Amino acid sequence: MNYKISAMVLLLVISAGISSTYIVYGTILDNIYASPQLHSVKPTSSTPIGYSPVQIRHAYGFDLLSCSFTGTFGSSNLCGYGQIIAIVDAYDDPNIENDLNVFSSQFGLPSCTSSNGCFIKAMPQGKPRADQGWALEISLDVEWAHAIAPGAKILLVEAKSNSLSNLLAAVDYAVSQGAKVVSMSWGGSEFSSESSYDYHFNVAGVSFFASSGDSGHGVIWPAASPYVIGVGGTTLNLDAQGNVLSETAWSGSGGGISAYEKEPSYQVNYGISSNGMRAVPDVAYDADPNTGFAVYDSYGYQGQKGWFEVGGTSAGAPQWAALTAIVDSGRSTPISASNFGSGTEIYLAATGSVYSTNFRDITSGTNGNCGSVCTASSGYDFVTGLGSPQANNLIPYLQTH
Repeated sequence: MNYKISAMVLLLVISAGISSTYIVYGTILDNIYASPQLHSVKPTSSTPIGYSPVQIRHAYGFDLLSCSFTGTFGSSNLCGYGQIIAIVDAYDDPNIENDLNVFSSQFGLPSCTSSNGCFIKAMPQGKPRADQGWALEISLDVEWAHAIAPGAKILLVEAKSNSLSNLLAAVDYAVSQGAKVVSMSWGGSEFSSESSYDYHFNVAGVSFFASSGDSGHGVIWPAASPYVIGVGGTTLNLDAQGNVLSETAWSGSGGGISAYEKEPSYQVNYGISSNGMRAVPDVAYDADPNTGFAVYDSYGYQGQKGWFEVGGTSAGAPQWAALTAIVDSGRSTPISASNFGSGTEIYLAATGSVYSTNFRDITSGTNGNCGSVCTASSGYDFVTGLGSPQANNLIPYLQTH
């Protein structure tokens, strides 16, 4: 695929003495594309394969929270109650509502449908064509956001194509519809003017999460944006109950030092040595397709339909978004990306004595052959960031700070 991303056109119009900025989505960006960051390596099955929601919630401590993962949508005790999680992807998954129902029924989750108000599928640019690769991405994103925050509404925004112009317009639409957390499981190569488009994510009252990439060492955008929380990948080995046997850096996890984005204040204050440039990722989550997630997709992928085991840093973005929806449900105001707010909150949660309670520090594994920049280590590293969440501690911390 073509991962190159180029410039957006900004048109400044002076009319009747009033200056207005208009974003022109088109022309240049119509021919520039992003890719979903997911992998499936095993044949499909008629029964679930891969980790279940119960296992993952136990592994990351969600099951120790006081909110519930079972019941009827609309119940105030459900995790993420009252929030909207936006899933922004390209193209159409024509079967997603049905597949979400199969997933929910299989794992005892609240029903999430358009009729009960839990699920909304939006096509603000017109109906896209269906695409099997992106449909599997959509299934992963929607099903696992619901698994982690079943009390939240899921707003799926389908961009008409995987051009950056359409995807960014879909992000803007999601924000306009009231989403306070936005998941972007896609990205492309960095480009010299990328910081000019970070304003899409510098939004008050909204947090943004993006996959850091699945090709090992290297940085992609928008995970590189300092207003976005970049999510790297781990290999998470669990027993049948979800007890953690080990968690190490996944070899495919994207990460490194941005070529163009300046180091944000929250990383400077944290003491990250990255030559004044943005370090990626910020946090981590299971991503290895060999320790992947159970996903149901009836539309089909590479000639197969049914239950898939899916990995990739795609899996972490919607689940970190769901975690933040739970956080926001217990705050008077949501965590905000504006002025680096979301990043500041996350890094403060990994500072001093609270680090070891809020995060699982990933200290082994590599994503390349470039020395320390490719190697997980104690504290922040360029493969897994601050580490994976210990949600039972991290969520209450973020709700009270």
